[in-house]
Amino acid sequence: MDESSTPSILYKITLLRHGESEGNAFGYYQGQNESPLTPVGEAQSAALARRWHAEGVCFDRIIASPQARARRTAEIIAEHLNAPLEFDALWMERDCGLLTGLSHEQAEASYPRPAFIHPYLHIGQTGESVWESYLRAGRGVQSLLDRTPGRYLVVAHGAILNMAMYAILGIAPQANFNGPRFRFRNTAFANLLYNPAGHEWTLESINDRAHWPDENDDYPRTEYHKE
Repeated sequence: MDESSTPSILYKITLLRHGESEGNAFGYYQGQNESPLTPVGEAQSAALARRWHAEGVCFDRIIASPQARARRTAEIIAEHLNAPLEFDALWMERDCGLLTGLSHEQAEASYPRPAFIHPYLHIGQTGESVWESYLRAGRGVQSLLDRTPGRYLVVAHGAILNMAMYAILGIAPQANFNGPRFRFRNTAFANLLYNPAGHEWTLESINDRAHWPDENDDYPRTEYHKE
């Protein structure tokens, strides 16, 4: 049988953070509010789409957060790669509660970081706890593996993608945000393989943004002003 006609037994999963948004550019907590892409974010998304097209990258399906910044990033890529696109609220960013829309300085003044943050503490008083976002990310990973093995692109947000990495690698959330962090700059992505026959995850790459090299550090600051 021709190898190209043999069904894949592996999941090839790419986790992608959206392009630069207005919240990124102006430095405020976005959470689950609507913050559209900036012109730079549009350009980043198009640059990645062109790169993947040139490299022959294809996806069986693109699954994106329905929030504007992730939605638009996914739409640009789907158009360039002619890939089917759907939206799933499981991949929305962590709800930041009363921090939403505040600059980091305003957040520190109005809602100072507690001396101790356990994983069940609601962020911004009314937002998601880290544990809640971890469980939601786990459901997102489960939803991918409920599909037929294939190549999937998830377009989402920095905090929820970090929790997805925790879920995949079997890392429990810790107090005071201790533990590893997985860097996702704007339109940076991670490539993973999953072999269900042996429950084997392989992390092939992380924070890949070769299509947009620059010196600006746009890593999201969403953890009670810790970054």
